Amino acid sequence: MKTILIGAVAAMLGGTAISAADLYEPPPPVEQPVEYVEASGWYLRGDVGYAATDLRGARFYQGPGRYMRDFDRADLDDTYALGVGVGYQVNNYLRTDLTLDYLGEADFEGSTTGACGVAADCTSRDTAAISGWSLMANAYVDIGTYGAFTPYVGAGIGGTRVSWDKLRNTSCETGDPSNCDDSFDHSGRDKWRFTYALMAGTAIDLTCNLKADVGYRFRNVLGGDMFGYNANSGPGYDDGIYIHEARAGLRYSFGGCQEAYIPPVEPAVYK
Repeated sequence: MKTILIGAVAAMLGGTAISAADLYEPPPPVEQPVEYVEASGWYLRGDVGYAATDLRGARFYQGPGRYMRDFDRADLDDTYALGVGVGYQVNNYLRTDLTLDYLGEADFEGSTTGACGVAADCTSRDTAAISGWSLMANAYVDIGTYGAFTPYVGAGIGGTRVSWDKLRNTSCETGDPSNCDDSFDHSGRDKWRFTYALMAGTAIDLTCNLKADVGYRFRNVLGGDMFGYNANSGPGYDDGIYIHEARAGLRYSFGGCQEAYIPPVEPAVYK
């Protein structure tokens, strides 16, 4: 009888151990944090923009005493801008690029008052046009990415090849605009000028490699030669140009898409 009881107890204990092993469930794996690799690599960019120009003033020498005087009025029309560039994304927050931009031809119109060949009191109408190429080295700080949007600020320095077309001068009697002196031209001047720029905008993810870029850029082109001497007046100089641009463009990045890095999970060990 004792032997039977011992066997029964042993069988019960063995069955309990087997059932406990069958019911054991391992703990769920610990979720690993997702870390993103730093964005880096080369990119190309292209931009178009509306350029509001602000001519800071214009001056010229006038005879016979050859004194310097300002234009009574000096206005420059708005125009457009086109640009291309190549850049490098250093990390998620810093990038640099080199850009070449064309400032479309903008019409200039100015006027002066004084004596002319037909009267002692004349008003002149002076017309010309200006265009330019800018070569700029730029740096940007990407403030952060919020969904598909990455706002940024930036600055650049470089030079602008300013090209003035010939300036045509027509002077007419102030009280009788039909009584005009013969028109004559001043030759235009070309010159490289120091330029700096300030930018702000946002990039918008279109695909992992392609971004739209919309923003504002301010360029300050320093003053320089405007036109040459003719008919007892000239040469002339402008006092520089402020250019306010509303821009839109695309940036294409090389080197594949940025992917999340997930640390490997150690396999669970059950005992």
